[in-house]
Amino acid sequence: MLARACAAVKTCAETGGTVYLVGNGGSAAICDHLVCDLVKGTFHPEHKPVLAVSLTENVAIYTAVANDFGFEDAFSWQISARGRPNDVLIAVSSSGKSENIIRAVVAAKEKGLSTIGLSGFGGGRLKETADIPLHVAVDNYGVVEDAHQALLHAIVQMIGNERDGRS
Repeated sequence: MLARACAAVKTCAETGGTVYLVGNGGSAAICDHLVCDLVKGTFHPEHKPVLAVSLTENVAIYTAVANDFGFEDAFSWQISARGRPNDVLIAVSSSGKSENIIRAVVAAKEKGLSTIGLSGFGGGRLKETADIPLHVAVDNYGVVEDAHQALLHAIVQMIGNERDGRS
């Protein structure tokens, strides 16, 4: 599944798409970190850049949508407004049960985006809903978050290495 996730992100970049990332709390921080790594860590002058956006990075949009439409739709609304079929949504939820994350994945699939879902514990609905599930079967939030960060770093490394001719 990791190779499939990497291929989805790579194809998205090569076709001028955007990688959207979404998570709550610690998972949101992981998403913000990955935006930096995707943009900077995969840069190569001979390849299209990876365009990446965390759906929590613009507090004004996030809070306006949450206020007007509810917290559960704060991310799905953004995906419905911005997403295009050649884009990818990476959804991160330690429990796999966060309703606002599930709704974002459903909205992404309705718009034709590829979806990658990182979950822990039993995987929840995220494991079942995402096109490419990356599930860490551990019942500890800290360990799950660390594993998610490692999986996402691996995707960045795989793309960066390939672009540098080290694949």
